[in-house]
Amino acid sequence: MSINNNRHFKTLELDKILERLGEYTSCEDARRAADELEPQTSLETAKALMNQTRDAHMLLARFGGPSFGGLKNISNSLRRADAGSVLSMRELLDIAAVLRVIRGLEQWRSTNAGVETILDVFFGSLSPNKFLEDTINNAIMSEDEMSDNASPALYDIRRKIRVQESRVREQLDKLTHSQKYSKFLQESIITMRNGRFVVPVKNEHRNEVPGLVHDTSSSGATIFIEPMPVVEANNEIKVLQSKEREEIERILFEISATAGSFADNIIASYECAVELNVIFAKAHLAYSMNASVPELNNRGIINLRAARHPLIDKKSVVCVDISLGEDFDTLVITGPNTGGKTVSIKTIGLLTLMAMCGLMIPVNDQSSVSVFENILADIGDEQSIEQSLSTFSSHITNIIDIIEQANSRSLVLFDELGAGTDLVEGSALAMSVLETLNKKGAKIAATTHYAELKAYALETDRVENGCCEFDVKTLRPTYRLLIGVPGRSNAFAISERLGMDSQTVNRARELVSMENIRFEDVVDKLEANRLELEKSRNEAQELKGQVISELEKAKELRSAAQAVRDKELENAKSQALRITEQAKREAYNLMQELDKLKKERDKTKDAAELARRARATIKHSIEAIDAASDPVVECIESDDEYVLPRPLIIGDNVIIGELGRQATVLSLPDKNEMVEVQAGVLKTRVKLQGLRLIEGSSNKKQTDKKRNVSTVESRLNMNVQTKLDLRGLMVEECLLELDRFIDSSLRSGLNEFTIVHGKGTGALRAAVQKYLKGCPYVKSFRLGAFGEGESGVTIVQLK
Repeated sequence: MSINNNRHFKTLELDKILERLGEYTSCEDARRAADELEPQTSLETAKALMNQTRDAHMLLARFGGPSFGGLKNISNSLRRADAGSVLSMRELLDIAAVLRVIRGLEQWRSTNAGVETILDVFFGSLSPNKFLEDTINNAIMSEDEMSDNASPALYDIRRKIRVQESRVREQLDKLTHSQKYSKFLQESIITMRNGRFVVPVKNEHRNEVPGLVHDTSSSGATIFIEPMPVVEANNEIKVLQSKEREEIERILFEISATAGSFADNIIASYECAVELNVIFAKAHLAYSMNASVPELNNRGIINLRAARHPLIDKKSVVCVDISLGEDFDTLVITGPNTGGKTVSIKTIGLLTLMAMCGLMIPVNDQSSVSVFENILADIGDEQSIEQSLSTFSSHITNIIDIIEQANSRSLVLFDELGAGTDLVEGSALAMSVLETLNKKGAKIAATTHYAELKAYALETDRVENGCCEFDVKTLRPTYRLLIGVPGRSNAFAISERLGMDSQTVNRARELVSMENIRFEDVVDKLEANRLELEKSRNEAQELKGQVISELEKAKELRSAAQAVRDKELENAKSQALRITEQAKREAYNLMQELDKLKKERDKTKDAAELARRARATIKHSIEAIDAASDPVVECIESDDEYVLPRPLIIGDNVIIGELGRQATVLSLPDKNEMVEVQAGVLKTRVKLQGLRLIEGSSNKKQTDKKRNVSTVESRLNMNVQTKLDLRGLMVEECLLELDRFIDSSLRSGLNEFTIVHGKGTGALRAAVQKYLKGCPYVKSFRLGAFGEGESGVTIVQLK
């Protein structure tokens, strides 16, 4: 189906869309290909074209488009070169420009190779030729000038020409400034005539300067003479210039022959580049129209969601929802003039043709378009003076042609079907035409003013009414297409609003038949119900949106509160740990000082006992600090319905709800329901309702207070070490580390650990065992057995 020979396509203005498509191309061949684009009747072919546009649209969005500037049809030049002709420098530069574009396209795809597309077939067919491109660019500077570096011979010839020209200028310069000849010259300059260096001599002194006359000024006052001393040098320059031309011709022949040898590959790559240019032009057009990819089918089903006519200004176009072919095969659209009926059926036809050409169409997602064998349209006034046809006759001629061509794979569009003749006969003819096309299985969209066709659509299976909405209050059409609702003429309402007297309007109403009045009343009720339902639906959608918005806000507030709670809890943990670690460091420093004093001064047992008690006091202080800075993992949420499972007894372990801390019951509740509890070193009184009992955790049977482990200690137990390696340390360092390890083991509830001191000279082992003998916390110790490290380790058991 060629657009140039198809009046139906021109009626639907496909040619204007293709003209806009051509504006996005970069070369004449691509523009011509865009103008000659034809709708495809094969579903597979149409899908293939659409998928190409889709992938180009995606690449354009992700990476931007490739550059096609410089593409030019060089097929003729390459074919002549292949046949042995010598190409001009302009033709060779055009070949180099095309090679640059081909290389740029291949590099662009290689750079953006993160995703596979259907277009990779075209990109893979490109054959860059950097060798030929560089050969041309290095040899030719412009269409009129060849580079000196094109060949060594050309470089040498031009060097000799420059040397000869310099000598000639030197001799002529001496002549023009000499006392003997300067007075005979018109001006003291050197110029050229016929490619030879000359000087301007006054006509009356022409015989005073020996040489060859080459030219005369227009006034005859000046003779241009080539002095005899430079004739031979000028002759030499002429010979060299002849050699230069021959060398340039040889270079052009050589480059042309090279280009001709690559003719087939370059032409094939050029054709692929042109095809890619058209495809990316489709993608650019889709962006300009905010278009999307429809789902294609061959079942005659059209479902356009928020369709926009692409030739109407985007700021003023009204979106319409159009369906055809699924629930009904014929759509009869009614309504007032200038209400948008013609635009609606043109939108159906034009968007269908665009999709069949592989163009994305201005609709919302999830739209579908069918591929038809032919699209037939009778739209507009086609009165022909030459053929002596009236408007009605012209329409009938078109209708006859459409009926002959139509089949089950046809889309038929009628504007004002049956108009231009008697109302009764026109409406009857219109119904007959629709019935004939229905029997052939064609899909039809028709506009009309006939009330009979509205009734026909209501009574006939697979035929549906539609109308273009009109606001009587403002006397303006809304251009919205409503399917399932017959339209009204609104003539009486419009007349009244424009000021016609009510008596005339009422008389007009009386003249309308009762059947028409009843029909219009039914239409009025349908329209009122539709507006009410649409209003209710809009309100429901608005409420739904508000509920969703409030729900999202609530979720955000909850998340923010949880984040603040977690942050504050984490800050509290960090602060407690810092306090604990600081206290530990100070206590350990104090113990080191005590150990140092003990080693430096040989005190009495009473002094040693005093130091031991001081260390025990410090350890007890560390435990108290740990208990006071116990970082609670999670606060206990208040539960107003919580009831203690049994009465509290002294020694029960409970959770203080407000603090989230574990504590021990020290006294039973008094008359005010207050209970004394101890949390670490802190004793306090809290309300009975704020306590949560920890089942099976009474402290009555715990007799060994030294082995009681706090919450922080239980956390530290996860990193408890059972082996202390002292190898490589000095004796003083070893004893200090051993003292720290024993302290950590006691606080962690560790009963036994291993000291690795090595065998060596035995001095370290002796110092360790001596220390263990005097340590009040060590129950026993022994050397390791076979498999435990033997004399290289000491196994210690704590009390």
